[in-house]
Amino acid sequence: MSADRRPPKPLDPKLLEQIALRYVERFATTEGKLVEYLARKLRERGWAGEDAPDPRGLAVRMVELRYIDDRAYAEMKAASLARRGLGARRVRQALQAARVGPEDHEAIAGQVAEAARDAALAFARRRRIGPFGDGEADRALREKQFAAMLRAGHDMALARQIVSAAPGEMIDDREY
Repeated sequence: MSADRRPPKPLDPKLLEQIALRYVERFATTEGKLVEYLARKLRERGWAGEDAPDPRGLAVRMVELRYIDDRAYAEMKAASLARRGLGARRVRQALQAARVGPEDHEAIAGQVAEAARDAALAFARRRRIGPFGDGEADRALREKQFAAMLRAGHDMALARQIVSAAPGEMIDDREY
């Protein structure tokens, strides 16, 4: 920071609310992420209010006003990650990182399970794995492809089936 630049002024209740509103208007977020953001702003800028700051209470109020909807966020994030070809484990990790609660995880578990096969096939298509490959893959390449599918969060049995499929082969609709 340069010597002639003044530090930002400490937050008060009105300014904290303005920061929260600006954040939820710009970003799709969860209640937990908003609380973390406000706590960070309070650490950075300090507090000038008379009462103790309440970032949790402000986040709860944003939920009550329906500016934040954790379930809708979870559904949107899960669908987005599935379109990118990421599996259920990676979706679960992303939702945990976004501070989505366990009740919202459970509410979208069916949606994630339904999208698992399509997500795995999208990942395989993008990476030219198995039925989307250019030719028969040797053992070393299949192992790398299998590992990539596991890192992407896909079920082991489904990943094994896709990786071992010959180019152009159809994958059956067994449950995974």
